[in-house]
Amino acid sequence: MAVLSKEDAKNHREACALVALDRDLTEDEKDIVLRYWQESSNVTNKLDGAFFTPETLAYDLQFHVHGDRIIDLCAGIGTLAYCNRELYARQPWNSQDLPPREIVCVEKNPAYVAVGRKLLPEATWICGDVLDVPGMGLGTFDTAIANPPFGRIKRSGNAPGYTGPYFEYHAIAVASLIARNGAFIVPDWAAPFRHIGRPGHRNLDRHESARYAAFHRQTGIVLRDNVGIDASMYEGWRGVSPHIEVVACDFEEEPPKALASRAPRPQRAARPPKAAVPVPVTAPPVAVPAEEAEPSEAHADGFLF
Repeated sequence: MAVLSKEDAKNHREACALVALDRDLTEDEKDIVLRYWQESSNVTNKLDGAFFTPETLAYDLQFHVHGDRIIDLCAGIGTLAYCNRELYARQPWNSQDLPPREIVCVEKNPAYVAVGRKLLPEATWICGDVLDVPGMGLGTFDTAIANPPFGRIKRSGNAPGYTGPYFEYHAIAVASLIARNGAFIVPDWAAPFRHIGRPGHRNLDRHESARYAAFHRQTGIVLRDNVGIDASMYEGWRGVSPHIEVVACDFEEEPPKALASRAPRPQRAARPPKAAVPVPVTAPPVAVPAEEAEPSEAHADGFLF
């Protein structure tokens, strides 16, 4: 467990007090918890490779998050999911007329799950091992997102199709079985390119390590570059200063070798239709006998309009 500064400890206590409240939190209170609840207060965070995503980076991931069903793997307290709710864009009064996102968060640490349920009570929280996800019957998601533990983290087994030692690749392999798209934060050596310090696609440096080549050979999964996110620009990591990249996947356009294990997508409940605007009913015209009908103004003048 890391030693917190007096200021960090004070803010963490405030966040803990909010989590302990026996009521739903306001959006402002959720922001306080998201910003100040310290993962380093948990004795296992370094062993588990748990370091929460900076808020600004989590929001920028939305450029690669599509659709109505989202799953956050290795969710922590749900930072990625929270920042990708599209809360205001999906309100009923918004002109885009989009349904609320259905969000599932998978996290094995029960302390993180307890905080996450206060931040995202509308999400389905699963306290479990990410490697068990393919057998949970969750259906297919539009996008999987993750900031998984990096490197040779102790794990319970292997993801389908991958037997290497690197946990981030196991998380991505799991995602490929249950999602159409993916957006993942990984260490720079795990990506086949470099954006760090090279903003924009013109300066993209292709770099495929032996570790990535082995992952691709086993799984068939292709990690693509992002929209131009220079991950070196983001501050807010606590206790670490990782060199990272954001990778994107299209599991439909470039399907993994284990695609046969993909779960069917469940039917989503239809959104209630908007109330119909009543249309006034006009009574049919009553026929008037020819001898009683008066000439129209157009005929009276001798002109037809």
